[in-house]
Amino acid sequence: MLRVDPSSDVPPFEQLRAHLVDRIRSGDLAAGAKLPTVRALAVELELAPNTIARAYRELETAGLLETRGRNGTFVTLSDDPVESQAETAAQDYAERMLRLGLSADRGLELVRRAFSSRHIG
Repeated sequence: MLRVDPSSDVPPFEQLRAHLVDRIRSGDLAAGAKLPTVRALAVELELAPNTIARAYRELETAGLLETRGRNGTFVTLSDDPVESQAETAAQDYAERMLRLGLSADRGLELVRRAFSSRHIG
């Protein structure tokens, strides 16, 4: 659970940022975990949305979080930016296949076919 101490000398955005870093590094927030929206977390913690947004931005700059537009903010999957982008693309693909009603096996089959038709891997 995230908490911010209003009586602390440490600014609220920094408390939140540090707490999220601790949770990510400890594995409590796993790679790929979706974080609450800025507004939802602001309401929960009784903070201004800009405070939450600043903490999220700083963590994104540090490579610990990634924002996927309307899909939300997630714990980064990898320290390698190329690997992270590939993992994000794979997650997006999996979500789309599931929305289309396809099984994981069928989705994987389609990916294999796409790679083999391009003589890749």
